[in-house]
Amino acid sequence: MKRNLLVVALAALALAGCKQQEQKKSAAEAPAAPAAKSANAVKVEFFVMSQCPYGVQVVNGIHEVVQKLGSEIDFTMDFIGRTTPDGTLTSMHGEAEVTGNIVQACAAKHAPANYLDMVVCQNKNYREVATNWEKCATEAKLPVEAIRTCLTGEEGKALMKASFEKAEKRGARGSPTIYLDGKPYSGRRSTVDFFRAVCGAHKGPTKPEACQNIPEPPKVNVTVLSDKRCSDCRTDQLVNMLKFRVGNPVITELDYSDEAGKKLHEEVGGGNLPILLFDETLDADKEASQMFGRRLSPAGASKYRAFPTGGSWNPVCMSEGGCALEQCKNTLSCRKDAPKRLELFVMSQCPYGVRALDAMPEVLKNFDNKLDFEVHFIANGTAKEGFRALHGQPEVDENIRELCAIKYYKKNFKFMDYISCRNKNIRGTDWESCTGKNGIDTKVMKKCFEGDEGKKLHEEDIKIANGLGIGASPTWIANGKHKFSGIDAETIRRNICQHNKDLKGCENKLSGNAAPVQGGCGQ
Repeated sequence: MKRNLLVVALAALALAGCKQQEQKKSAAEAPAAPAAKSANAVKVEFFVMSQCPYGVQVVNGIHEVVQKLGSEIDFTMDFIGRTTPDGTLTSMHGEAEVTGNIVQACAAKHAPANYLDMVVCQNKNYREVATNWEKCATEAKLPVEAIRTCLTGEEGKALMKASFEKAEKRGARGSPTIYLDGKPYSGRRSTVDFFRAVCGAHKGPTKPEACQNIPEPPKVNVTVLSDKRCSDCRTDQLVNMLKFRVGNPVITELDYSDEAGKKLHEEVGGGNLPILLFDETLDADKEASQMFGRRLSPAGASKYRAFPTGGSWNPVCMSEGGCALEQCKNTLSCRKDAPKRLELFVMSQCPYGVRALDAMPEVLKNFDNKLDFEVHFIANGTAKEGFRALHGQPEVDENIRELCAIKYYKKNFKFMDYISCRNKNIRGTDWESCTGKNGIDTKVMKKCFEGDEGKKLHEEDIKIANGLGIGASPTWIANGKHKFSGIDAETIRRNICQHNKDLKGCENKLSGNAAPVQGGCGQ
């Protein structure tokens, strides 16, 4: 997880038996042959997960580009996952995603010219990729039986194992990971932006017809407000991100030490730096508006809307006597050191946040439940106006239910029984099955969740993350002051013990990868 950074040739293992079967197909079942690639074809590599919404977004975005550029683009799509020592294929979003990955790899093998037609059809309901493929393959006139044989046999498993290996060698761990002309691509993801990027990388003497008359993106005014005293603000990263994420940004950089910067900070209602401020010109850039819009909030009484960057530097608090001010009491710089305190900030339906929470029973047991452990949530809004969360209303609802569990079952971290149960199927709607027999009273939870109490708990709780400028799930804070990231028990233990040297349990090694396991939702 990196703060301030908003960031597919399938392995074709031909089987002789499949070739024989293809010879018997009717013309309708015969896959279209891909056009031979030109010498100047631009290589574009996608590494995705079939149920990752961001992976879905980029595949949908590149579809028309692949269709129209034809032989002038060398497009491949591979998948991110892991093969266990016993040969089991695993993926971030579970068994259904593995099936979805395999069927898409099989389609690419047996219908390389137009398999994306099936994938884009599946993406209309990407949570059902394990089962909706046949209807979509039929509509796209793909060889259904060849794909089915591949999916249910050893061919599909071999394809996926090779695809996982390719992603691993490429260092692709997050979906999507994109390479354009051999270089990492972190630009925008709409169809027109992919056209701009691919056409811009085309080295032929004449640009393909599809590259002609691509419209220029509208200008978007954005102000970056920072403070030169802040060594961690890294506005250079923000500016680079804006150049990738906004089609035609007009960037103004201001510093708090200057009169104009200080005046603007007051005008937008203060807060942590750096701040990104957009005006109404953002609305004309539909992709940028969609990307930033969900997390924009009014900036005081100004004309601007502010986007949280994860900054924790409040210039007012860093001035003499600043920590005595009410607005500064929850900033990292003004917080007092609190030994054995561990805070976790998550989005309840973020897969990385789920994994971080799932690591906690082992961590708590290791320290004999002697940690001062708290869970807080990342969202925006109020009880009166409604809440906004990255994963939508279902995430808001689950945040509230987990806060209810935390309030009423805090002793010995009993609330973790509910959270651990929910995390087995965090997007499922049957939350009540995680109450009752485990000692979590269904009626208590329902009354809190459905009434005003839960909404008030959520409103007050999200002020903590927003006050600290935390927007990425998961984010950890040790001893009230030291921020870190990680999703495995050993990384958590190591960071706790870095700031609590003599704590019993620090001598143990917990489960986790040799290399730090990273990942996150949001910024």
